[in-house]
Amino acid sequence: MAHDDWLVGRDRRSEGAERIHAAAADLISRAGYDAFTIEALAAKVHCSPATVYRRAGGKSAIRDAVIAIHANRIIGTVRDAIKDLTGPDRVVTATIVALQRLQSDPLTALMGPMHLAPGSEWLTNSPVVTALAGEMLGQQKPDPLAAQWLIHVFLALLCWPLKDPAAQRVMVERFLGASYRHDRSR
Repeated sequence: MAHDDWLVGRDRRSEGAERIHAAAADLISRAGYDAFTIEALAAKVHCSPATVYRRAGGKSAIRDAVIAIHANRIIGTVRDAIKDLTGPDRVVTATIVALQRLQSDPLTALMGPMHLAPGSEWLTNSPVVTALAGEMLGQQKPDPLAAQWLIHVFLALLCWPLKDPAAQRVMVERFLGASYRHDRSR
């Protein structure tokens, strides 16, 4: 059972994992995921690589935790924006709000070139990302194909946004909203 540590004022294990995840986010946002190593992370938090593995897991576990932490910061804003919406209005608003938040966040470097690199399917296959896509779609029961479609469309818009935000919104409404409107499985 976890208990507060006299030195750090709270659970040492949680505190250590949070410090590791924050340092990982910083390293990834500066140099990208491909340049991120456990050794560099250990040096940044002043511990051994073994301590990093023990407190936070390996590179993929740390990546997934950083994505989840990052997504939770953004998803709060999205949830507020879509709380009373359904159908095409929900998915269009969720997409636009999430894109705006991601494009203004420095940790977006985490998602930048990685999803274009071979062997980086982790982003599109991430259970966290898939669950968030399902939430954006307002799915009552999981539809993995619909979630994957939204993830791929979203990543394309993130990587190649239109220069005019109003035109991008019209494009999202016209094509993303319209395709959701025709989805008979709702």
